[in-house]
Amino acid sequence: MQHVVVGTAGHIDHGKSSLVLALTGTDPDRLKEEKARGITVDLGFAHLEHEGVNYGFVDVPGHERFVRNMLAGASGFDVVLLVVAADESVMPQTREHIEICRLLGVGSAVVALTRIDLVEDPEFIEIAALEVRELLAGSAMSEAPLVPVSSKTGAGLDELRGALAAAAGAAGARDASGPFRLPVDRAFTMRGFGSVVTGTLVSGRVAVGSEVEVLPEGVRARVRGLQVHGTSVESADAGQRAALNLAGAGRLRVDRGCVVAAPGELGATRMLDARLEVLGWASGPVQDEDRVHLHVGTATSLARVRLLGGAAGLAPGDSGLVQMRLESPLSAVRGDRFIIRRYSPVITIGGGRILDALPPKRPPRSPAAHDRVAALDRVTDARAAAAFIEEAGIRGLGETVLRRRLGIRVPDADQVVTELAGRGDIEALGDGASSGGGGRVFLSAGNVRSLKDSMLTRLAAWESDHRLRAGMPLEQLREQTGVPGVVADGALRGLAEAGAVELTRPTVGTAGRRIELTGGEQRASDGFARLLAEGGFTPPTLGEAAERLKASPELVDDLRRLLLSEGRVVDVSPDLYFDAGCIADLRRAVAERAAANPQIDVAWFKERFGLSRKHAIPLLEWLDRERVTVRVGNLRKIL
Repeated sequence: MQHVVVGTAGHIDHGKSSLVLALTGTDPDRLKEEKARGITVDLGFAHLEHEGVNYGFVDVPGHERFVRNMLAGASGFDVVLLVVAADESVMPQTREHIEICRLLGVGSAVVALTRIDLVEDPEFIEIAALEVRELLAGSAMSEAPLVPVSSKTGAGLDELRGALAAAAGAAGARDASGPFRLPVDRAFTMRGFGSVVTGTLVSGRVAVGSEVEVLPEGVRARVRGLQVHGTSVESADAGQRAALNLAGAGRLRVDRGCVVAAPGELGATRMLDARLEVLGWASGPVQDEDRVHLHVGTATSLARVRLLGGAAGLAPGDSGLVQMRLESPLSAVRGDRFIIRRYSPVITIGGGRILDALPPKRPPRSPAAHDRVAALDRVTDARAAAAFIEEAGIRGLGETVLRRRLGIRVPDADQVVTELAGRGDIEALGDGASSGGGGRVFLSAGNVRSLKDSMLTRLAAWESDHRLRAGMPLEQLREQTGVPGVVADGALRGLAEAGAVELTRPTVGTAGRRIELTGGEQRASDGFARLLAEGGFTPPTLGEAAERLKASPELVDDLRRLLLSEGRVVDVSPDLYFDAGCIADLRRAVAERAAANPQIDVAWFKERFGLSRKHAIPLLEWLDRERVTVRVGNLRKIL
């Protein structure tokens, strides 16, 4: 069954709620105040199943004082049901609601000319229809069917249902394959159940038992129960209106404007880069640093409009690139639509499309800031991805963050990066396992070259300062480069595959590099090796060896590292190292012991090799690390 969200729009007292009641049998006015005053104050809901389509109706207030509530509902419309009273025709809120729906990208519409039972002269109906057509001319709703109806007599309701069916077919289906996202338009607590939220699934699917994340706070919760139009279900898909009973640790703080989403797929932001269109009938220009009310989805926040590139202002009817700096965080993605209203008086003045929901903070008046956002405007996802990745520099951009920045689902993101990698524009480093489950990291081809060049330069400088060292510690090079480990390792693997460097587990060195010892250094190296061999299981310390060789401790330490890289020395602990031949004898003796007794203890080990506890314990622990033995209580089992 197709699921379509139909939202009403129109001036106060033009019969929106009465029309929903006549179509569905449900009165959307649920508040005591609405019943008493006879006007809609907040969002109301109803549904209708008709000829294979399940219509979820969202009835919005028509009074100018409640446009904020109307905006919370309008963000989820698939089809707008524009209601115009035939006896009054177009009114101020008719115009504002139409502009809001246009700015929000709602293109599928049906016009209901209501209260025809109050019109004595049919010519008035024709005049009202002409005025509506004139109002919609040039917009995506210009071809919307127009149906005269009476909620009181039922005239025209069948024709209206037919028009809604045609509009539902034109609206298309929402993306059920993307990550789950539900902007909350109503939140309340039920005794015995806890937190309940309602909203329209913008994308994805949710099921009972699913783990979800409530944004912007990022609190995790579980879906304990799920209803669609009052009926308990096991799952709900994109396009459906649903009520979720959420269970979490302690009392959840969920209000209108929050977003319930798949864990880790979305984030919260305090900045948005966007293209802003100022309405032609706005009372004046939008100027730099104007304070406005910003509406995204069901959320609202006060924000400052920063005009990018040093523009003086955007006049009514103009559009331009802006950065919105929010006073409170909200959750959004690239491609989401927004509305702005003046801070005071609170009137709608414009809206547009988000180009980047997680932008870097930069001086907005600089040409670079304008050019950066211009590169994201009216471009394909692939070009936007390339811009995001280039901007990330040598640190790269993780695939989860890239997906968030693009606002697209996993398969589409994979297709984008495959396209860019196939053209040689980007490189993917790492994978889900090597980056701690965070996925791959993408760098532009130019930034990969810059990173590799920087690594080679730092490595050459280190080798110049450490002439006798066989390799630079990997961790030190990673730290100096200042990039995540997965990026550094990926770049080093690329250099190794190209034959530029040689990688060992702890070090990296320039490929083909040879260490040339002076005569004095060679004598010191031979002497140190001899001291270790003669020392057996009680080798001299670094200081003792330096004193006996009449050499500096720094030189002896460099020689020790060199002998270690050649396999002539074994480091057992940071301050204890042995001749490799001595360690080979130790392993052999332990293995021979296994034939008579597969277990050893500290006393036998000390006696067998003539060791003090100072040397015995580090050697036993080294044997454990090397998997020659395994500790079982106070004993070691020979493997």
